[in-house]
Amino acid sequence: MSTTTEYIVHHLTHNNVVLSGERGGFWSIHIDTFSMSLLLGFVYLFIFTLLARRAKVANPNKLQLFFELIIDMVSQQVKDIYHGGKSKVIVPLSLTIFCWIFLMNLMDLLPVDLINLANHLSGNPEAKWRAVPSADVNATFAMSISVFFLIIGYGIKAKGVGGWLMEFISVPFGIYAMPLNIIFQLLELITKPISLSLRLFGNMYAGELVFILIALLPWHSQWLLGVPWAIFHILIITLQAFIFMVLTIVYLSMAGEKH
Repeated sequence: MSTTTEYIVHHLTHNNVVLSGERGGFWSIHIDTFSMSLLLGFVYLFIFTLLARRAKVANPNKLQLFFELIIDMVSQQVKDIYHGGKSKVIVPLSLTIFCWIFLMNLMDLLPVDLINLANHLSGNPEAKWRAVPSADVNATFAMSISVFFLIIGYGIKAKGVGGWLMEFISVPFGIYAMPLNIIFQLLELITKPISLSLRLFGNMYAGELVFILIALLPWHSQWLLGVPWAIFHILIITLQAFIFMVLTIVYLSMAGEKH
């Protein structure tokens, strides 16, 4: 029988495979985060591919209408926020970000001990597996770093290499304050992916931890607290996916605007 601390540590420990160096070091990979992210990415692609092939103009079913509602919502957000002209990438990118992160966050609603039960049935009760990819700071940073490179790419596309570099060294205080401008520009670039990643990670990690603490209570108390928290957490799950998507659109729009 494990102690409370051992129970919490077990549930918050990743299935980590060392590529080089010591366990848990930089050259290692969280198999659970990578596998769940990849699986949920394929789930998203499968659902939308299937819906696209079976879409009907006349008498669409309720599932098609639901996903059309999501697509319209994302398209409207892009229309309202993105001012960099027409782009064939922004809407699909925003839709992918919202749906993929939502599916990752949704894994937080799985029963805490479901993975443990599967491990016991497989004869390996000590195996570790975290099912919520967005509760891993490595996953959220990877997504935000991708947005970081998109910000630079869209800035260069809109202004050209020369224009982007000139803005980098001359804004906001003019060309004669170049060192100070570079410091401010670097701070702005770096804080965007950091804020994106830590906001998503912090909310999902906290939610996962609350579910673990509820699972430590007697079984008759778990439903009393777990169900209201799960219902409230659905709002957090959706809101965090929406915020990540909206901020991505905002950052890409800012990258293409001239000061």
